[in-house]
Amino acid sequence: MTDRFDTIPETALAWYEAGKGAALATVVQTWGSAPRRVGSQLAISGAGEIEGSVSGGCVEGAVVAEALDAIEDGTPVMLEYGVSDGDAFAVGLACGGTIRVLVEPVGTVMPVELLKDLVLAREARVPVAYVTGMTAERRLERDGHAERFRMDRSGFEEDAETFVAIHNPPLRMMVVGAVHIAQALVPMARIAGYDPIVIDPRESFASEARFPGVSLLRDWPDEAVAACGLDSRTALVLLTHDPKLDDPALEAALASDVFYIGALGSTRTHDKRLARLEEKGFDADQIARIHGPVGLDIGAAGPSEIAVAILAEVTQVLRQGG
Repeated sequence: MTDRFDTIPETALAWYEAGKGAALATVVQTWGSAPRRVGSQLAISGAGEIEGSVSGGCVEGAVVAEALDAIEDGTPVMLEYGVSDGDAFAVGLACGGTIRVLVEPVGTVMPVELLKDLVLAREARVPVAYVTGMTAERRLERDGHAERFRMDRSGFEEDAETFVAIHNPPLRMMVVGAVHIAQALVPMARIAGYDPIVIDPRESFASEARFPGVSLLRDWPDEAVAACGLDSRTALVLLTHDPKLDDPALEAALASDVFYIGALGSTRTHDKRLARLEEKGFDADQIARIHGPVGLDIGAAGPSEIAVAILAEVTQVLRQGG
């Protein structure tokens, strides 16, 4: 499975533990057409190695020079740069802007144990907020910041001093049923930032020829979703409308905190599905989490348009709830 998580905090920790020294540079504010969004990070080692980006290449050299001084001095630094129209055009933007970058040496400014905890949370796919700033008490928070977590939005709090960096696990989409709609949905989901996983015990359906370069699990869906884990950054899409395949995965999803559950089938098929779940003891609130028939009602015709409707609904639920 492709993991779209960057490895910037992990790299900074590895450099620090190797005795090189390290700093994390984070974009904390932007104006105009800035090349990188707020929350973007660059790791710098004391030897001048880098990973990540704060400006797409426009000001990285200057940030590295400031970071090396900060590592030596053991102090945080707030930097501000104007990205010229010419530099902006070089990284694909029509015009320039201004960015502020917070540089935090590891150990002297960002506590090592806090960085280790952040890395562990990321490894465990636990959404976490790193609260920081020039004068703020640095800490990790798992509660609160609901809107920031939902929108993947790092930024300053109202005091304009406290910065909240959101570390959300990569989005995943588990697709049960290696059918024609899945063949259209999977590449669309990948473009939208999801790591797609296709689940189908039928090897003739779940084949490399039909899904090149895709993570394929040829297990029964309930076993597959249990092996992968279901969490708040996972969408589950059921496309077989075969109760033997869909229902076990559906039951597992209803017992989890996946943010989206969608199931293919006509209104009649969906009504039968709900009746089966009621018989198994699921209550009305649990059942109401299921989007069925799956996808926004946009009059979709054919697998590709149905895939568009599904991805649109998944995005709507992710960003707006419901």
